[in-house]
Amino acid sequence: MNYLSPLLTVLLVGRVLAQPSPQSVRKPADLPPALTIEKIMQDPKVWIGTSPSNPFWSDDSQTIYFSWNPEKAKGDSLYKVTLAKDGKPGQPVKVAPAERRAVPPAAGAYNRARTLRLYEKQGDLFLIDVKTSRVRRLTNTVDTEADPRFSGDEQSVVFRRGGSNLFQMHLQTGELSQLTDFRQGNKKAEPKANDEEKFLKQDQLRMFEVLKERKDKRDEAERISKADRPKRPKEIYLEDRQLFNPQLSPNGRFVTYRLAKNPTAAKTAQVPNYVTETGYTEDIAARTKVGAPLAAQEFFVYDIEKDTVRAVSVKAIPGINDKPDYAKATAGTGQPAVGTKRDSTRSGVAKADTAKKNTTRPVVINGPVWSDDGKQCVVVVRSLDNKDRWIMRLDPETLKLTLLDRQRDEAWIGGPGMGFTYATGNMNFLSDNQTIWYQSEADGYSHIYTINVLTGEKKQLTKGKFEVQQVILSKDKTHFFLQTNEVHPGEQHFYRMAVTGGPRVRLTTMTGANDVTLSPDETRLAIRYSSGNQPWELYLSELSPTLLASRKAETVPLVSTRPAIKLTNSLTEEFKAYAWRDPALVTIPARDSQTIYGRLYKPANPNGKAVVFVHGAGYLQNAHKWWSQYFREYMFHNLLADKGYTVLDIDYRASAGYGRDWRTGIYRHMGGKDLDDHVDAARWLVQNHGVDSKRIGIYGGSYGGFITLMALFTQPDVFKAGAALRPVTDWAAYNHPYTANILNEPQSDSLAYRRSSPIYFADGLKGHLLICHGMVDVNVHYQDVVRLAQRLIELRKENWELASYPVEDHGFVEPTSWMDEYKRILKLFEEKL
Repeated sequence: MNYLSPLLTVLLVGRVLAQPSPQSVRKPADLPPALTIEKIMQDPKVWIGTSPSNPFWSDDSQTIYFSWNPEKAKGDSLYKVTLAKDGKPGQPVKVAPAERRAVPPAAGAYNRARTLRLYEKQGDLFLIDVKTSRVRRLTNTVDTEADPRFSGDEQSVVFRRGGSNLFQMHLQTGELSQLTDFRQGNKKAEPKANDEEKFLKQDQLRMFEVLKERKDKRDEAERISKADRPKRPKEIYLEDRQLFNPQLSPNGRFVTYRLAKNPTAAKTAQVPNYVTETGYTEDIAARTKVGAPLAAQEFFVYDIEKDTVRAVSVKAIPGINDKPDYAKATAGTGQPAVGTKRDSTRSGVAKADTAKKNTTRPVVINGPVWSDDGKQCVVVVRSLDNKDRWIMRLDPETLKLTLLDRQRDEAWIGGPGMGFTYATGNMNFLSDNQTIWYQSEADGYSHIYTINVLTGEKKQLTKGKFEVQQVILSKDKTHFFLQTNEVHPGEQHFYRMAVTGGPRVRLTTMTGANDVTLSPDETRLAIRYSSGNQPWELYLSELSPTLLASRKAETVPLVSTRPAIKLTNSLTEEFKAYAWRDPALVTIPARDSQTIYGRLYKPANPNGKAVVFVHGAGYLQNAHKWWSQYFREYMFHNLLADKGYTVLDIDYRASAGYGRDWRTGIYRHMGGKDLDDHVDAARWLVQNHGVDSKRIGIYGGSYGGFITLMALFTQPDVFKAGAALRPVTDWAAYNHPYTANILNEPQSDSLAYRRSSPIYFADGLKGHLLICHGMVDVNVHYQDVVRLAQRLIELRKENWELASYPVEDHGFVEPTSWMDEYKRILKLFEEKL
């Protein structure tokens, strides 16, 4: 029997595919220069230019440093803009190598008056006087010193040496003291005598007086010698555990630290690398897979005064034994219990697994955060299933934990400012040393809250259907500087607000994204700004004297900065010659009455074809008013629009910027509501923009590749062709931190994995599928698409193709790889739509 072989081919980078005919890309004289794949996918620093990045201020607030590459060199260089006496900025100047080596880094720790700053550079410690810019070198050793902080009395610097032990150096005398003695391995125990040996020893001492006298002399000498020894820190043996975050309390009495014991059963995946300098295949150690055993965590307090080490018990934490809703299955049915949030079940897949036995959930204690006076200590406890976050007061002497705030989410704890499993998130004490501020999604959006750790009085400072995305407490602790998207989900602006809450004063005016770096004296803003069709540039803005003189926000205007001054011009003339579209921000009604935000590229001469782009990462935003991180895709969408395609990309369910319910809308079903949003968007294009329902394509990378597969496998009548780039094909093969949040663990919630993984739905493929994947991808492993390819072969599918890129990781690097990939995508849409 004759039939076509499946198009499973390993297509090496550099192979040139047939291009569309010249007639299909010819432009009238009044239109911009024609775009080509070769042009838009070439080295961006050569053809677009390099935007400034990583801005930071000098300690005297007079110079802005930033990375930049206007010379199109192989790597970025350090540039600076220095302010004149009247505050006006000079021209950007490349920093000379000698000066660059001496420039203090941005990271560091201030004293409370912010007159001194400690920092680490190349493994040594330095102290800078903020007013005079005088730098004092504190260490010059072959050991690595890191994480310098001022002691509670600010007379000493406390730091880590060699990655583990804490040391303290007196700033006036230079005296160096070791505070901890963490040691690898186990303490070597002296061999214990058995009963026979004990009897013989005692009998010898009773029988021979000379032996007894000699022993007494040795014991007395040892007692005197021990009494004369200087006090040393307690020997703490780590055994087979890893040490994290040792911290000294402000009063110098307690050292807190966390130990993690890695499981021996956790298997790490290996990624074969075929194109190597040696000529031999080499394995790259990658990661474990979701559901692998996690490290056991313990939090300890070393009491220096009492010379004791004790573990903090978590057994009494409220709700520590609470099961997640998905595990509360109705006896005998396997169905999720009533009340399980945001769960939808498609027929024909497995049921939820039976719940495990009622045991104390594993947690990790992060922190602590200390008040300036050293009297209050707060830790953040996170359950490793990410359903709970507890903010708790810790008494380091009694080890008692007192609940201040508990956030429970049946999906997973997340959102801006919340931190990750092994971080506290944004929080600190206010000037009264009793009130701590933090961020929480308690009302559905990430907002700022305060709580008094003594009285428990809680207050919400910001409120509304927007997100607080960044927070900085002013140096005098009277105001917050914060970034929010309250003007529009696709805009980011910078504000100032009193620590008591109330009106917010907007400090940025330009429509788009305003990524602000505040000067140390808090009078100026270095702003990385971009709009929908203009890449990032660096601007300078100054706070108005009226605002600086006022402590009450309501006494100043809504916007209180002077007009921003542009400091850099990064774009090439060739890039500026094309009239890049500013995509229209649109809203699309979803089937469940929610609003989907999208970016629409309208062609001058529509041809009835449409392409829907799916951004990656899942929790990411792309329908916004600033320059997309998907700049290559943005240029490709302009090329498609020039050819007559209508192009749309949307912030589907789980995208960032829209609050908790949108973020967790895919819980236990990836490829559910997020895919529904794309189907609704495709139908909206047909109904409102003259798109032919039989000529719609879809493509995207990573999570976007996953959605593309789910679209072609489960909605084959909506999308005729799709390109899945580096896609996840089976979520059970992905990593734990990302996947377990959304789908729980495969061994306990196989239902969620089976209905969310494209490999189980491959039989539904009808349209035309292109798969592109890097072979040394250590994030989404190449094995994913190899397994899918075998599945498609066994299903006798013929309308698919696999292009493999031997030297590429998850994010492509080589321009030839980008060119090859996007020629294939364009060819797919031109031929199949």
